[in-house]
Amino acid sequence: MNPPVEASDPADERLFQGEDPFGLFGQWLEEARAKEPNDPNAMTLATADASGAPDARMVLLKGVDEDGFVFYTNTESAKGGQLAANPQAALLFHWKSLRRQVRARGPVARVSDAEADAYFATRPRDSQIGAWASDQSRPMEGRFVLEKRAAELALKFGLGPVPRPPHWTGFRVAPLRLEFWRDRPFRLHDRLVFERPAPTAAWTRTRLFP
Repeated sequence: MNPPVEASDPADERLFQGEDPFGLFGQWLEEARAKEPNDPNAMTLATADASGAPDARMVLLKGVDEDGFVFYTNTESAKGGQLAANPQAALLFHWKSLRRQVRARGPVARVSDAEADAYFATRPRDSQIGAWASDQSRPMEGRFVLEKRAAELALKFGLGPVPRPPHWTGFRVAPLRLEFWRDRPFRLHDRLVFERPAPTAAWTRTRLFP
């Protein structure tokens, strides 16, 4: 005989309340920051090239608001090239300690130069120099080449400010679909989807079978 299915705790329903998916995401992210031991803002970024072949990697979320999710990268990297050819992406946040996931997908656009400059200025100096030193995603003869280039650039910039490289900027994913997933007993998971036909349109809210 199977054990009885747990009844939903009314207090748990607050996790799925509200009509604003970004507000709900902010709540979940804050809880993840209190529980996850490393990088609660880590997310899988999935892109596709011009032929439609998919690719995925982990990046860090560096900003979120009602306009979307922001990350930064070298525009000459593999993902930069894929986004130039096919400016759409999917994101996945997985917070193992909370047993929750959030999935998002939608069109991608570059952030403004002013926004990229402002964020670049907050990075540690060594990371700023690293953005200049790395030919991201391209072949490298050995690590010494990278370290030598970083050392040369450190001397070049001296004690002055390090400007943002022209090939380094941010991208914003404006989701048309956001799904919140929570683990529940007996694989009777909770799933809540927000969808809209365009970034400026109103959201619809739907509960899904697991």
